[in-house]
Amino acid sequence: MSAIILDGKSLAESVRAEVKVGVDAFRAKHGRVPGLDVVLVGEDPASQVYTRNKEKASNEVGMRGRLHRLPADSSEASVLALVAQLNADPLVDGILVQLPLPKQVNEQKILDLIVPEKDVDGFHPINVGLLASGRPGLVPCTPVGCMRLLKLAGVDLKGARAVVVGRSNIVGKPIAQLLLAEHATVTIAHSRTRDLPAVCREADVLVAAVGKAEMVRGDWIKSGAVVVDVGINRVDSGKGDGKTRLVGDVALEEAKERARAITPVPGGVGPMTIACLLQNTLTAATRRATQG
Repeated sequence: MSAIILDGKSLAESVRAEVKVGVDAFRAKHGRVPGLDVVLVGEDPASQVYTRNKEKASNEVGMRGRLHRLPADSSEASVLALVAQLNADPLVDGILVQLPLPKQVNEQKILDLIVPEKDVDGFHPINVGLLASGRPGLVPCTPVGCMRLLKLAGVDLKGARAVVVGRSNIVGKPIAQLLLAEHATVTIAHSRTRDLPAVCREADVLVAAVGKAEMVRGDWIKSGAVVVDVGINRVDSGKGDGKTRLVGDVALEEAKERARAITPVPGGVGPMTIACLLQNTLTAATRRATQG
């Protein structure tokens, strides 16, 4: 068996095209475009790349994307003040604070200040609660992207056994809620799960989101399972050239021999995260315009 590779890059392009149509319709109806504001505190190289990509992607679909840069030594009060300013700005529909934040800034305090209707990352406790209770809210972007990829694979989740490896608030817990909403039987596994390989082998759908390079081996995967690899890990290229390469949480080459379909790294879940952020921003703008 050689697994079907689920092309997240191509699917993300389709999602962005959908969003662009929605943005054009929003502009025609409301006389403005949705606004996404991203806050970057400090000069972490990876965060700088991520935030530039988000700003660029929002502008490409016709949104007003703005990046707010604050120095690494910014006080917590100054970050809170900027978020409060964006909360009050009627032209701002989505607010995203890039993580991690410097150690002097309490991340949870910052995230909790973002008003839920502009919380396009879906991290505010109110949006977390809405997801858990099956009510409409803003859902974290990466889990939404994972669900779109499962749909692309043609997975019937009703009654399927799904195993999520990882229990983070960003991916593990919310994707478990989304899988439950589609009537899957869900197990959340983690580093302290007893006989983790055996638990993974029970999965019709396996989601790996632990942040440990190639932890999930090929023989952990049930034959014919669909695997979604959320991990993005930078490791040595193995060529002795001092360079690095990106790998996921799943040993891809091994897994391809057992899985029916699998997301690659890079080019799988990653592109979908930004595409779903744009979708969340359009959703937030539409709800705000409709509800006044």
